[in-house]
Amino acid sequence: MRKQTVCVAVAVMCAGGVLAKEPVDYVNTKIGNISHMLVPTFPSVQLPNGMLRVTPPNESFTTDRINGFCLNVPSHRQGQVFQMMPFSGEAGALRPAWGSRFDHSAALPYRYSVFLDDYDVTVELAPARKAAIYSVTFENSKPRFILLKPKQKGSLKIDGATVSGSDDYHGIATYVYLEFDTPPARTGAFAGDAADFARQATKDSGSPVVAEFALSVKTVRMRYGISYISVEQAKRNLQAEIKDFDLDRLAKRARAEWNAALGKIRVEGGTEDERAVFYTALYRSHERMVNISEEGRYFSAWDGKVHEDNGVPFWTDDWSWDTYHALHPLNILLNPGVQHEKLSSYIRACEQSGWMPTFPTVFGDAHCMNGQHPVSLFLDAWRKGIRGFDLAQAFECMKKTMREESLVPWYRGPATELDRFYWEKGYMPALKPGEAETVKEVKPGERRQAVAVTLAASYDAWCLSQIAQELGRKEDASFFLARSYDYRNLWKKETGFFHPKDKDGNWIMPFDYKYAGGQGARDYYDENNAWTYIWEVYHNVDDLIALFGGRKAFTDKLDRMFGEGFDRPRWEFWNAQPDSTGNVGMFVMGNEPSFHIPYLYNFAGEPWKTQKRVRMLMQAWFRNDLMGVCGDEDGGGMSAFAVFSAMGFYPVTAGVPAYTFGSPLFSKVTLRLDSGKTFVLEAPKADAENKYIQSVKVNGKVWDKTWFPHDVLVNGGRVTLEMGDRPNKSWGVGAGAAPFSQGPRASE
Repeated sequence: MRKQTVCVAVAVMCAGGVLAKEPVDYVNTKIGNISHMLVPTFPSVQLPNGMLRVTPPNESFTTDRINGFCLNVPSHRQGQVFQMMPFSGEAGALRPAWGSRFDHSAALPYRYSVFLDDYDVTVELAPARKAAIYSVTFENSKPRFILLKPKQKGSLKIDGATVSGSDDYHGIATYVYLEFDTPPARTGAFAGDAADFARQATKDSGSPVVAEFALSVKTVRMRYGISYISVEQAKRNLQAEIKDFDLDRLAKRARAEWNAALGKIRVEGGTEDERAVFYTALYRSHERMVNISEEGRYFSAWDGKVHEDNGVPFWTDDWSWDTYHALHPLNILLNPGVQHEKLSSYIRACEQSGWMPTFPTVFGDAHCMNGQHPVSLFLDAWRKGIRGFDLAQAFECMKKTMREESLVPWYRGPATELDRFYWEKGYMPALKPGEAETVKEVKPGERRQAVAVTLAASYDAWCLSQIAQELGRKEDASFFLARSYDYRNLWKKETGFFHPKDKDGNWIMPFDYKYAGGQGARDYYDENNAWTYIWEVYHNVDDLIALFGGRKAFTDKLDRMFGEGFDRPRWEFWNAQPDSTGNVGMFVMGNEPSFHIPYLYNFAGEPWKTQKRVRMLMQAWFRNDLMGVCGDEDGGGMSAFAVFSAMGFYPVTAGVPAYTFGSPLFSKVTLRLDSGKTFVLEAPKADAENKYIQSVKVNGKVWDKTWFPHDVLVNGGRVTLEMGDRPNKSWGVGAGAAPFSQGPRASE
């Protein structure tokens, strides 16, 4: 009877006696909580794109201790601030009591609950956007305490039933204002290793503070607000969002927000596991960017000042190297009304710092990886109809950044001698194995990444040329379009790879395309070996096919990549390539530069192989289990790939308003667009066996292309796929790579 009651609580409709779930009920926040190699996912509790988010501080699902509970995570999976820990026992034992063994319990997007074995305490949390409620229930009769301290560097003040103060992460303060629903019996601070209840508890201290509660108090609730502006603003944020201490009410409200966000896409068909993977991926696609405007103001780490937002909220926390492939294109579909705010925030950061950021965070530009990929965000949004941001201003900022800031990976500063070489010769020069680095700006652990930098700069130049074209700036458009072919300078026809050259224009020889370049192949590539970077010509697929010598050579190389062995023991491969997870041969599902690769068969006359590969990859590497994410999820980067691929189409090139077909997991996908229109992709026979496209209709008309334009989707079109259990090798054969190719081919 209890099970039935739970089911009824989440049911939204009945059909044939079967209770249907709401979208949020499919979310399994524990998918990927055990990592294959690097960073696992965490059961993040927040509202969609909310400024406040909380993740349990245990390293992965397998750890059995929680070392306190944070009050906020300023940057995706980084920088927990403030630490709260309940404790039951003698006051003299408080100091080492920041950890406890725990039992895995409910971890929902809108509510978290866990039982602490060591102290017989249940801790629960529900979020608002800039505020939250913690509930602590003591289940024994021992003395009970709640401890609070800055997690990083800061100070707290406890005054009766309130706690306030700040915590510092990367030099940026997070402020908190917290209230207990029950006044403590006494409060204090720490002196040495024990609580000192005789000390003035109202004075600021970098040490922990403690509140003791009467034995008659079973449950203590805390409501708190956070701010990047001040304690007073944190208090106003709390008062604006939470009026009482009712955690159940707040969780119900948060659940409704998640259902509204996830419900923009409705799927029919598929298995329970496939729906769980889909909606969990969609949930993770809402972890960032985050809106940090507070009552019309925001703190900017780029100049250290508080600014008026003038009605356009300020967004941050984005790793563009990870998110430009799929997450931003997905956000354009789901939340087009705020995409211009995100892009305007990039422009503001540029105004305040002088450079366009690549990894904007609460604490400034983390500036990781390589490339200036924010330029693709602006082009993609503009060509998909997003307005409300200043494209001309973005162009000037990106042009200045690309020409005057360094291309050296992980280095934020003026152009170096390597940059001057690049703009003169059209490629980043590489060092020979064992050759000492001569440029001080190159970081020892990241190296030059010579081929990866050249390929990234080529694509970014294409994006900038297209923006210049949109603005009617012919000279700039011509200049950057010419630079978009720089990838050709490193093409080695004899081997069919992009190959590094030294400063004298000589190929680096001898060369091992699997293992050359040190850990992560960073001398020449980045986080992946040469096999991944063969395909990094997003903007001119026809030209890439021509470089190979034609379609057959192109698809033969794709086939070979998926079957290519390690040639060494597996441990040796992963010692050299720790980011290369989710392998299928030399294909790396667990890293962003690979996402578009299985879709490339569509442009070379063998689209049935795309359908086969995508289905296999989704089955193998995106699963409803603790290891169901094959690489660093990166705050929606990998999840957005899963969302698109499950729906049956993918945006191969950010900046091109089109999608290419894969193999849908579901019989029907409905996108409820903000315009009020509805896009439908239906594939009535789609299942595990029927993964091959037999024919396509777009708005009722026969369609023989392997792609469809963005206009079909945004105007509320209908795409119908006839699926079968055997490939139709004649469908889409002549489609080619248009519109995913720009300019002349290599042979012209």
